[in-house]
Order: sequence, then structure tokens, then C-alpha cells
Amino acid sequence: MNIDIKLHQDDLPDQIALSDNIAVDCEFMGLNVERDKLCLVQISTGNKDAHIIKLNRETYNAPNLKNVLKDNKINKIFHFARADLLFIKKYLKINVRNINCTKLMSKLARSYSDKHGLKDLIKEFTGEDISKNLQSSDFGGDLSDKQLQYCAKDVIYLHRIYESLRKILIRERRIGLYDDTIKFIQARVDLDLASFTSDIWSH
Repeated sequence: MNIDIKLHQDDLPDQIALSDNIAVDCEFMGLNVERDKLCLVQISTGNKDAHIIKLNRETYNAPNLKNVLKDNKINKIFHFARADLLFIKKYLKINVRNINCTKLMSKLARSYSDKHGLKDLIKEFTGEDISKNLQSSDFGGDLSDKQLQYCAKDVIYLHRIYESLRKILIRERRIGLYDDTIKFIQARVDLDLASFTSDIWSH
């Protein structure tokens, strides 16, 4: 597949034409939000395109990107939104608005499977078998072509996955349960930031 990949330094360009329905993903230096910084934010409109923003990790000055993420009129499709929103809130100092999460959707819709990773969803709903070998690589320095391709593939399939999972949720009459669950996502992020990482609902 040919992907239109654009690498942006520090921020999205002024007056960039996106859409009101975008896929979003992030790359970090690790999974410890207090230690490992947010490096990249990837955005796709679902048209085999990927805008990869390499953030300035000294200032995180990215007003155009922040405005897009805060815009309540733009639907943002994440996979495992909990992690991405945590790093975005910590380093970009914003709450993302109008969120959907394909991992949560999958866990509610695909009760016939215990595999809810992005690679599994891409395989089931698009037939593509992608590699996740670069998942653990250095995204803080100069980016290789392979890294850019990896980042792009994390977002270009999310629209199709989202639509497929939504159909299942509606068919199985679980869409209301999902809608109620996604409303909790910001509170879950705030709990993570407050170091309540365990299941507070458990006995």
C-alpha cells in the first residue's frame, strides 16, 4: 500500500486541511509517563495519509495540534486511548475532546476473542498482516523510513476498524454500553496521573 506520509517538525502546519473524523496515535520513549517523554503524534484522515508530528520535547509548543485535539467537533479514533491520552495530558497539557477507542470497542464487541491488539484487529477487518517489530524502538532521534512506515500503519487502518466494530456493537445491542464506557476515559486517565493504576472497582 502506498501511504502519503508527511513529517512535520514541532507542530501541524497552519491552516492544514484535515477532516472532522481523524485517527490519532502517539509514540513515547517508554511506558513510564513520569520518565519517558511523548515523541510523536500521528494523524490520519482515513485516506491512506499520515501526518507525523515530531514534537519539540523541550517546549511541547504545538498550538495547531493542540487546537485539533481539543476541537469537540472532530471525532478522534484511538487504539488504547488510555495510554495516548495520558501522555498527551502530561506533556501537551490538554484534555482531548470527542474520543473513541477501538481497543475498548473490541473488548465489548468481540467477545468471541481474547485478542484485542491493533495487529489482530487490522488482520481481521482489513486482511492486512502488519509487523509490530518496531514498536519498541527509539522514536526520540532521527526517524528512519521504516519507523515512519510503522507510525503511519498505526493510524491508517483505524477508520475501517472503528466502523466495523461499531456495526457489531449496534448489532449486538452493546453500543449504549460502549457509549457509557467511553465517557469514563478521561477519569481513567486522571486516575493514572494520580497513580491509581489498579482496578478501583475490584473487591
